[in-house]
Amino acid sequence: MSKIELYQNTTFDQLRQTQDPLADQFVSYLIANPELISHINSWSEIPSALDDTYPEEFQNFFNFYLKPPAVSKVVLENAQKIFDQKGDLYLAMLGFYSLPYTYAFGDGAEVLVRSHRILSDIGRRLGETGRFLLDIFEPGAFISSNKAYLTCAKVRLIHAFSRYFISLHSKDWKADFGKPINQEDLIGTNLAFSLIVIRGWRKMGFEVKASEVEAIMRYWKWIGQLMGIQEEYWPETAKEAFQLEKLIRKRQLKSSAAGLQLIQALIGHYQSTIPDSIISAQVEPILNFFLGKEASAALNITSTLPLRGELLGLIFRFSGWKTYGANKGYAQLAKQVDLNQLAVYGEKLEIKLPEINRS
Repeated sequence: MSKIELYQNTTFDQLRQTQDPLADQFVSYLIANPELISHINSWSEIPSALDDTYPEEFQNFFNFYLKPPAVSKVVLENAQKIFDQKGDLYLAMLGFYSLPYTYAFGDGAEVLVRSHRILSDIGRRLGETGRFLLDIFEPGAFISSNKAYLTCAKVRLIHAFSRYFISLHSKDWKADFGKPINQEDLIGTNLAFSLIVIRGWRKMGFEVKASEVEAIMRYWKWIGQLMGIQEEYWPETAKEAFQLEKLIRKRQLKSSAAGLQLIQALIGHYQSTIPDSIISAQVEPILNFFLGKEASAALNITSTLPLRGELLGLIFRFSGWKTYGANKGYAQLAKQVDLNQLAVYGEKLEIKLPEINRS
């Protein structure tokens, strides 16, 4: 059966009311036992065995990662090879297309804007998102190294913490938004980190082979499973992916005060921090080019400067060459990201669970 039959408003109305029970139950336990949060943050990877001294709630969550869903080693290696070759362009699309695209989805933006760090400390927040990508696409991740399992588990729990605090403190949360960080929003974000990246490359005139599309989409199916997404709704073909993104876009793309706040914070950050003056001087035209008419209108982005995709592709390629050198690959990309973060923040950014101060 084609999954397109699943892509109906009635089904996705239900997904807006569905969250992630496994992570949500564990976060409720962590709130009551905050010393375990510090314990998890001290790990470099999930221990290979959880002894009986750990409480049942703890074991229920992390045992999922010790016995994860099956995935082919070829699937993992193929996607990691693509990132090794195009990692700088992947991160560029994340910043100029994927994330801004999610801001145009009004109800989902309501969650993001309630995380004050994304407005007041946007550089760190973007750096942590980049770290997530570097962790899950590191050569050998999930194969010879288990560190990325912990990264996925932490991000999944951070989503659950956000749901918890919104339900507790956000008195202005409206039922019309759906439940915070629901399954539709999670699926849409996964599409933004996969399908939208591919779409951005094609907008710049880069050739993307069918095998590369398949590799990336299969990889994000796997990542989605680790992040608590109901994988039965994830597309298996390019046609299904197109229809799924189209449905969510029709349902959720709209202007919102939250989205406008987020995009203005992002634009200001890029204009003040991107070292390449060609890019930093044209942030809004670049965003307008990638987002297209509808999403740009939802975010109040206008531009009278027409950009050609091929020229923009050359600009991004040249910027990557200047930053990472002629032999750029995963190792050089990760090294440069680390150096940049050390220079700006005095540390290499890591993904950590929020510590709870009970005093």
